[in-house]
Amino acid sequence: MQPRNMSMSGVVDLAAVKAAGEAKAKAEQARAESARQAARGGGGVSAGAVAPSALVIDVDEAGFERDVIQLSAEVPVVLDFWAEWCEPCKQLSPLLERLTVEANGRLVLAKVDVEANQMLMQQFGIQGIPAVFAVVAGQVLPLFQGLAPEQQIRETLAQLVQVAEERFGLIGIEVDPNAEGAGPGAADAVAEAPAGPHDALLEAAVVALDAGDLGGAVQAYKNVLADDPGNTEARLGLAQAELLVRVQDMNPQAVRTAAAENPRDPAAQIAAADLDLVGGHVEDAFGRLVDTVRVTFGDDRDSVRLRLLELFEVIGADDPRVTAARTALARVLF
Repeated sequence: MQPRNMSMSGVVDLAAVKAAGEAKAKAEQARAESARQAARGGGGVSAGAVAPSALVIDVDEAGFERDVIQLSAEVPVVLDFWAEWCEPCKQLSPLLERLTVEANGRLVLAKVDVEANQMLMQQFGIQGIPAVFAVVAGQVLPLFQGLAPEQQIRETLAQLVQVAEERFGLIGIEVDPNAEGAGPGAADAVAEAPAGPHDALLEAAVVALDAGDLGGAVQAYKNVLADDPGNTEARLGLAQAELLVRVQDMNPQAVRTAAAENPRDPAAQIAAADLDLVGGHVEDAFGRLVDTVRVTFGDDRDSVRLRLLELFEVIGADDPRVTAARTALARVLF
């Protein structure tokens, strides 16, 4: 069935959403260019890309807030509690390091020497080592204790990555594909243009979005994602189109009045945040929802958190306002 055309005139400002998409594309281009410059010796790894060796870190009590809690707002952090005298640790730790590097930025491994960090061991209630936990968006998740088979560990880490992405919108950090230790073919993945089997669909979605045919745009983006779930352009475009669908019939004055009169009402705050974002007030939208997460619980809190993650998709993970809001969200949740 052909989607009907829907006029957006006088309802929302498409320019703000388009600008967000352009900023996302520019950030990705800049990140790729930084990686190329690093390969040519242009000053090492860029601020947005790390060497694979940086994915494995040693942490202590003094730096735990910075190196684990804050970092977990960007990428899941796996905690490996070990000691020099622990023989199983000597088998498990190298395996965790290898699997972390293979994950290519979707995980960070933080190693904790329990002999030097007794307080952390007590805070986590550890009775024996090796013990492995994860911190995701400030929340602690126990993974396993003792030496487990490699396949079981792989499956556990894969589930952790999936939960981090689906529930918290964490897609990891960029790994410099030209640094020593990067996986095979990583440099080629940056240097080559993305494969374009869906270019026609993506272009059709953009044309539909510009014309106000939101149903057509949403369906085109969904068609791309059905074949290529990781397609960044389609995910961003779908988030934008669905945002416009949500606000097209809103009465802005009524929405803002309801939000002002009901500061703890999740639905009222979510609707106002959508309007904030479409109007270009990105920090206001994020701040409104973070504040609402702070004062809500259970299903209400979860609905607000999920909408916030959707709005992160509209702006793009590389935007510093998204990074700041992720950190604020992690603090509230923790």
